[in-house]
Amino acid sequence: MPAAGGSSEQLNNEFALSRQRRYVNRKGKSAAATSSMAGRRALKAVLIDLSGTLHIEDTAVPGAQDALNRLRQASVAVKFVTNTTKESKRNLLERLQRLNFDLQEKEIFTSLSAARCLLEQKQLRPLLLVEDNALEDFTGIDTSEPNAVVVGLAPDQFNYQTLNRAFRMILDGASLIAIHKARYYKRKDGLALGPGPFVTGLEYATDCKATVVGKPEKTFFTQALSDLGCSPSEAVMIGDDARDDVGGAQNAGMLGILVRTGKYRDGDEKRIDPPPFLTCDTFPDAVEHILQNLL
Repeated sequence: MPAAGGSSEQLNNEFALSRQRRYVNRKGKSAAATSSMAGRRALKAVLIDLSGTLHIEDTAVPGAQDALNRLRQASVAVKFVTNTTKESKRNLLERLQRLNFDLQEKEIFTSLSAARCLLEQKQLRPLLLVEDNALEDFTGIDTSEPNAVVVGLAPDQFNYQTLNRAFRMILDGASLIAIHKARYYKRKDGLALGPGPFVTGLEYATDCKATVVGKPEKTFFTQALSDLGCSPSEAVMIGDDARDDVGGAQNAGMLGILVRTGKYRDGDEKRIDPPPFLTCDTFPDAVEHILQNLL
């Protein structure tokens, strides 16, 4: 029986908030961030970054497969969202399945998919600065007499001749579309430049602003949630990029959980405002928090 002056629902809410605060104190997260859960709806969906969060190239983050299986047993929808542009969705799926991750192609939403949607909507003919392995996702798109420049992560394309062609096209009126503007990403041999510096160079040289379609754009997250039947306030994002994964998701109205794997560098959680809802060592730790505190 509830104490005088409080309903059962109020007491349950207070208990849940107290439990979260105890977890926060153990993990070092601010109480202010935890209290933001008080007015949120029940969690319905978890969006998960891939590279750096579940795997680094052909190596899985330890325990990530089992953690994903545990999350799937809970009453939440799961979707994988990635800015990866080095390979097609099919190739990415095959890579993850070789690492024993349980997922289907329809569960993956990529910035390549978002870029294709934009090209189709605006009926643009692109010069595609993407790796050959990613061209499959643009099958059927007219690339004759291009009137748009689309930039992804394409180390083999980032040479003077190709970038100068793109520069001249933009000066002549072509649209500049960035599949994403990540500054760097994690490879086995260390951090490596992402497409962001090259997009920024084209912006500077042509005095124009690129249209960005991938993370951290709000539309990317809302598109990813569109077929899950939930609003941003009912979803959480897990990723290794404080700015693009966590900051973008939180700006879209979601909760963001930062993991200290992949491209994470010490102090990244302090480089965005508001800070991450939670910072965990690994993806399995993030899943454990969700299962114990958010469901």
